[in-house]
Amino acid sequence: MATLGNPTNTIAILQKYDFNFQKKFGQNFLIDANILENIIMAAGVNKDDCVLEIGPGIGTMTQYLCENAREVVAVEIDKKLIPILQEDTLSSYDNITIINEDILKVDVNAIVQKKNGGKPIKVVANLPYYITTPIIMGLFESHVPLESITIMVQKEVAERMQVGPGTKDYGALSLAVQYYAKPEVMMTVPASCFMPRPNVDSAVIKLTRHEHPPVQVQDEKLMFNIIRAAFNQRRKTLVNSLNNAANLYLNKEAVLAALETMGLSATIRGEALTLAQFAVLADFVKN
Repeated sequence: MATLGNPTNTIAILQKYDFNFQKKFGQNFLIDANILENIIMAAGVNKDDCVLEIGPGIGTMTQYLCENAREVVAVEIDKKLIPILQEDTLSSYDNITIINEDILKVDVNAIVQKKNGGKPIKVVANLPYYITTPIIMGLFESHVPLESITIMVQKEVAERMQVGPGTKDYGALSLAVQYYAKPEVMMTVPASCFMPRPNVDSAVIKLTRHEHPPVQVQDEKLMFNIIRAAFNQRRKTLVNSLNNAANLYLNKEAVLAALETMGLSATIRGEALTLAQFAVLADFVKN
C-alpha cells in the first residue's frame, strides 16, 4: 500500500490504474503531507471520532483519517476510484467504509445512527468548488448530528462564509453558515499543493456547530427564503427584492411596515441587514 500525500506516489497510483481526472467532479488531489497533517489537527480528529469524508479521491486524506480516527466513512461519487481505494490505497485499514454514491443523495443521518449510535460526527472534506454550498447546506438543513465540518474550499468561498454585513462577499452563504456554526479559516493552501494544479488558491475552514443558533426565529425556512430573495437581486432595495420573489407572496406595504417598526430605512438593501435583523423580519412576515 502506497503512502500518499506526495507527488511520486500519487503519480504512480494514477498510472497504475490508468486514471484520468474528471473535470465534472472537480478532482484535485493533495500532494503535500504537511498540509494533510495540519488538516487532521485543525479538525481535531482523535480515536473517539467517527469521521465522514466526502470525496476521498484516491484516498490521500483518508489514509491520515484512518490513522487518527476510530471509524471513517468515505463517500465517493466516481466509480473509477472505488477499485483504487478498495484494492490499494485503503486496503490495509479495517476502520473504513467506502460508499460509491453522490453525497447529496446519501442518507447521512442513517450513517450516523449506524456507525456512531446517533452521536455527533466530524465531517472532513476537500470539496470541489461547484458543489460546496449544496453539500454544506444539505448537512445543516437535514440536521445531521454534527460536531464540526472541516473543509478545503476555494479561498474566496472560505472568506465569504465568515464575513459580516456591508461587505461585497457577504451573502446568503455567510448568513446560513453563521446561523448553524462558528466559521474559522484555519489556513490557506496554495494551488501548487494539488495535482492537477487548480487556477486558484484554497483555504481550510472549520465550521463548529452551534449548540443553539445565535438567533431565535419562528420559521427557519421562511427566514432563509427571505435571505435568498434579498441577495438574488442584491443591487435592488430589500422591499423590491422581496416583492419580486415568486415564492414569498409579500406585498410592499407589509415589508415597508416591518422595516419601519424595526427602525430601518425603506431604501435599505439586504446586504446591510444582520442575521438577527433577518430573524426579526421573518417573524414580522410570519405574523
